[in-house]
Amino acid sequence: MRYMVIIERGPQGYGAYVPDLPGCIAAADTEEEVRHLIQEAIEFHLQGLKEAGQEIPAPRSYGEFVEIPA
Repeated sequence: MRYMVIIERGPQGYGAYVPDLPGCIAAADTEEEVRHLIQEAIEFHLQGLKEAGQEIPAPRSYGEFVEIPA
């Protein structure tokens, strides 16, 4: 499965979240670290859903850039 991950740069570092998995988030000082942590968070989140007998949400979100004339 491939889930859309949103990575945001903030004043103190980076944050990431997965729109299709509410509550699945990560934060780190670097982009590389937040990418690693969100991968682990997704795996942990899905394992928790499985263990609880809950349905695994299918990936539905996608990203696209919209260009605005300057």
